[in-house]
Amino acid sequence: MGAEAASQLSLGDISVDVVLKGIRNIHLGVYPPNGRVRVAAPLGTSIERLRLFLISKLDWIRKQRNKVRAQERETRRDYQGRESHFVWGKRYLLRVEEHDAAPVVELSLNRLVLRVRPGSGRDRKAEVMEAWYRKLVREAAAALVAKWEPKLKVRLNSMAVRAMRTRWGTCNPAARSIRLNTDLGKKPPECLEYIVLHELAHLLEPTHNARFVVLMDRHMPDWRQRRQVLNSLPVRHEEWGY
Repeated sequence: MGAEAASQLSLGDISVDVVLKGIRNIHLGVYPPNGRVRVAAPLGTSIERLRLFLISKLDWIRKQRNKVRAQERETRRDYQGRESHFVWGKRYLLRVEEHDAAPVVELSLNRLVLRVRPGSGRDRKAEVMEAWYRKLVREAAAALVAKWEPKLKVRLNSMAVRAMRTRWGTCNPAARSIRLNTDLGKKPPECLEYIVLHELAHLLEPTHNARFVVLMDRHMPDWRQRRQVLNSLPVRHEEWGY
């Protein structure tokens, strides 16, 4: 990858972190919770070129910063008894039980039961819960992929589920792979289906152009409503780095 060089650029009231490294293209991101802006560019890219690029994206940067700052965020989870957690859009009260065995998570009526070894701290409990949500989303998404592949006449090579910084899902059309956000397991099931279809549609059309919109309209007429529901829900408390 080669060495990295970091600096900052100012665009009026906006400071942009600049990282030059061994990549081919310029990547621009706006990160929660405060709308920090970062641009990564190939080694040797001139500051003047970067400044012109950022000026051309200034309207987009401002819109993304406003969106990120306005997004409701979850309160910090300490994984204590009677704390609220959401599974598929439904609220559950957490019950923590200690037992000398491998950790497990179970749903029981209106309770989300977390069983961990005695002395497990917050970080360990969070790790167990994250793994459980990841498995939950992976299993549900696999069924949805099997449903939508024949409808779209596409074939996926691989799917990953992980915590993601700013997106609910991503698609790599060349590799025919998608990634899904672990937090989709906290949202209503129709939101996961919308994201799965969205990413699979990118196998046919990589951009969000008119053809992509036609694909979404044809296969999921209410996709805009699902998107609105998903984007109106709180996102995780965590303050992301880069």
